[in-house]
Amino acid sequence: MKQRSHFCSFSSNSPLKATTPMAFSSSCSSVHNRAAPPKALLCFCFALCYILLCLCSVSSVSGQSFACGESGNASSFPFCDKSLAADARVADLVQRLTLQEKITFLVNSAGSVSRLGIPKYEWWSEALHGVSYVGPGTRFSSVVPGATSFPQPILTAASFNNSLFEAIGRVVSTEARAMYNVGLAGLTYWSPNINIFRDPRWGRGQETPGEDPLLTSNYGSGYVRGLQQTDSEDKSRLKVAACCKHYTAYDLDNWKGVDRYTFNAVVTKQDMDDTFQPPFKSCVLDGNVASVMCSYNKVNGTPTCADPDLLSGVIRGEWKLNGYIVTDCDSIDVYYKNQHYTKTPEEAAAKGILAGVDLDCGSFLGKYTEGAVKGGLVTEAAIDKALTNNFGTLMRLGFFDGDPSKQPYGNLGPKDVCTAANQELARETARQGIVLLKNTPGSLPLSPTAIKSLAVIGPNGNVTKTMIGNYEGIPCKYTSPLQGLTAVVPATFVAGCPDVACGTAQVDDATKLAAAADATVVIVGENQSIETESHDRTDLYLPGQQTLLITEVAKASKGPVILVIMSGGGFDITFAKNNDKITSILWVGYPGEAGGAAIADVIFGFYNPSGRLPMTWYPQAYVDKVPMTNMNMRADPASGYPGRTYRFYTGDTVYAFGDGISYSTFNHRLVRAPNQVSIPLEEDHVCYSSSCQSLDVVEERCQNLAFDIHLGVKNMGKMSGSHTVLLYSSSPSVHNAPKKHLLGFEKVFLSSEGEALVKFNVDVCKHLSVVDELGNRKVALGDHVLHVGDLKQTLSVRI
Repeated sequence: MKQRSHFCSFSSNSPLKATTPMAFSSSCSSVHNRAAPPKALLCFCFALCYILLCLCSVSSVSGQSFACGESGNASSFPFCDKSLAADARVADLVQRLTLQEKITFLVNSAGSVSRLGIPKYEWWSEALHGVSYVGPGTRFSSVVPGATSFPQPILTAASFNNSLFEAIGRVVSTEARAMYNVGLAGLTYWSPNINIFRDPRWGRGQETPGEDPLLTSNYGSGYVRGLQQTDSEDKSRLKVAACCKHYTAYDLDNWKGVDRYTFNAVVTKQDMDDTFQPPFKSCVLDGNVASVMCSYNKVNGTPTCADPDLLSGVIRGEWKLNGYIVTDCDSIDVYYKNQHYTKTPEEAAAKGILAGVDLDCGSFLGKYTEGAVKGGLVTEAAIDKALTNNFGTLMRLGFFDGDPSKQPYGNLGPKDVCTAANQELARETARQGIVLLKNTPGSLPLSPTAIKSLAVIGPNGNVTKTMIGNYEGIPCKYTSPLQGLTAVVPATFVAGCPDVACGTAQVDDATKLAAAADATVVIVGENQSIETESHDRTDLYLPGQQTLLITEVAKASKGPVILVIMSGGGFDITFAKNNDKITSILWVGYPGEAGGAAIADVIFGFYNPSGRLPMTWYPQAYVDKVPMTNMNMRADPASGYPGRTYRFYTGDTVYAFGDGISYSTFNHRLVRAPNQVSIPLEEDHVCYSSSCQSLDVVEERCQNLAFDIHLGVKNMGKMSGSHTVLLYSSSPSVHNAPKKHLLGFEKVFLSSEGEALVKFNVDVCKHLSVVDELGNRKVALGDHVLHVGDLKQTLSVRI
C-alpha cells in the first residue's frame, strides 16, 4: 500500500512561514469556525493547503522516506534529474541550501529540507559481520526480526579465502538493501574495521582481519567490493556505501589507564607506510570504498580528524577517495575537550572541516560550525566542499532517484533476509576459519558412531550471544556448541565455571563427567566482558581458573580431550600445548550464529579444517616486557625490544601467524619460478658505478617486472579438504626489512590423493619491495627467498 506523508517548511527569507499539515488543518478549521466566511474564501483556503502540501512533499513507501518523489514539485529540481551528471545534480542541490540548512547535513543525523522534498537521513549504520543494530540507522522489528550473523572478521580472515570475503559482503549488502526498502536500515555502513592487530591485548582485535597488512588489505577491499558493487553498467553506482576505519594507527582502547581519547600514537614514517597505512590505501584504491573514518587518537601529536596531511593530503590527494570522510563518533568533541587541541569549540569545528572532515558522527559540527563561519575561521565554500562529498555519495546510492521500489534492488524485502543460502554461508565461513592447532594421532576427528557419550565442559560450552561478538545484530537463529555437538551424538554438559571469568572453577562435577565419557570437549575462552571496545586485556592467560578446570578435566578424562578456545585474541596456552592428555586444540574465534554447528562439523570430521592463524600467539613474557603504548613494529636489539607481529618479532611464540593443521597432509612442489630478475636502468644510473643496496620504486622502472610462480599441491591424505597456500618472501637485510612478509595466499580444494596447480603472479615492485627509514618504497637488490611451507626458492634481483 502506497502511503504519503507531507511536511512543509520554508527558509528564513521565504515570505511564507513554516507550516505543518496539522497547522494547515487548524488554520482552515479556524476560518471555518468564524462567523459566516465567504464560500470563496473557504475554497481558497483549502486549495492553498492542498497546493502547498503537494509542492512541499517528502515521499514515503513502506515506511521508507525518500527524496525526489513523483508527487509535488520536488522532482522538477535539477538535482532530481537522473539524466544529468551526478556532479551537476550535487552542485544544484548545494546551491539551493541556506547556511543553516547546510550545517544540518554535516552530522550523522542529517536534517530534512521539506521545501526541497529532502527527508531526514541517518548516516550511522554498522555491518561489521552482518547488519547490526549498533547505530541509530538500523533496527529490527517484526517485519525483519533478524539478519544473518557471520563470524567476527578475525575468524573469517583465518579462512584466507579472498572470494569468501567478497561473498559475505554481497550477502550483507543484499540484506541491508532489503531492510532499507522497508524503512529499517540506511544505505551507509561504517564497516569494515581494517586496523592492524598490533598488540595481542587489544580488545578490538576481534573486529579486524589480523596482524598482516596484505591479509588485512585483501579482506578490506574484498568485503568493500561485496558491499558496494552493483550490476549496473555505471560503475560509480553503489549498492550500499562501506567505510574503512579507523584511520590511522589506532589499536589501543583502554590499557592500564591509557585510553584512546588521549593516546598519542608515536609512529615512525617507516612503520606508518609499511604497516598501518597499506590496508587503508588498498581499501581506497582497490576497493574504491565510499568512505574513510578518522580515529580518536593522535598520531605524532595531531588528532587524526584534525590532520590535513592525513586527510586532505593522503586520502584525497594521493589516493583520490571518491566519497566522504567521517569522524569516529564525537572525535571532534574529544580533541577539543579531552585532548585540548583547540581553545574554542568553533576553532575545533573549523580545524576538522579544513583538515578534510565531511561528516561528523555526533552533534559538534551542528552546534559550532555557524559560529566558526561567522568568526572567519572557516568559509562557507569549505562547507560546500564537504556537502558535495556527502551528497555525491547519496547520489551514487540512488537516494535522490525517487521511489526505491522502482530502482535496482527495489524488489528486495524481508524474504531476502536470513535465507537458507545466507545462513549456510555463515556456517561455511565458520568452518573455513576454524584453526586446528594441535592434534594427536587418534584424537580428531571423532567418530560419530563410535562415540556413545560425549562430555561438554566449560563456560562457553552452551553460549549463544558470545558467538557473535560485538557490533552485532539479531541473528536469524543460534546453534550453540552444545546444540551442534548434541545433534551428532548424545552429550552431557557441565559449565565448570559460574561464568567466563571463572573466579572459582567447579571441578568435581566436571571431572566426574569427563571420567565417564568416551570423549571430552572443553570449551573455554572469553566474551565481551573481557575483551571488547574500550577494554583491553592486561595479560594473555585464560581468565580466572579456566586453566585449572582444563588441567583437572584432562587428568580425569578416559578418552580424547579436545580443547576449544572461543576468543578474539590469542592466549599463552603453553600448558595445554605441552600436556599430552589434551589431545587436540581448536581456536574458533567468535564463530557467528552457526558457530556450534561448525564446531561439530570439524570435530566429527564432516569438514576438514583449513584455517590458519591471522595473528601471533605470544607467551605471557612478551606482554610483561612490552607496553601496549610502544607503537614500534621493529625489534631493537640494543634495548631488548622484541618487535611486533610475525614480520618483526624475534622471540618465541606459543603459536605463529599462519599456523594451522588439517586431517590430511599436503605436499608442495615447485613447478615454475624464475631464478633471477633484472631491473632495467638508464645508462648513466649511479648504481652502475657504485654499489647500491636498493632501488627506488618508480613507475617507468616497474613496468613488465612481474613473474609467475606455479606450485603443485597434492593431498596425501584419505580425507578431501581445502588447503591454504601461503607464499612468503624474505628480503635481503636492508632498511631493517621484515624477517618475512606475505606475498599472497590461495585456498584450493583437493579430493583424497588429488593434485592441483596453484598460480601466483608476483609483481617485483609491489610484492618484493620494502619501505625504507624515510617511508620510501624500495626494491632490495640481492637474494630474495620465496617460501611455501618447507619449500624454498632463491630469487636474485639485480640490475
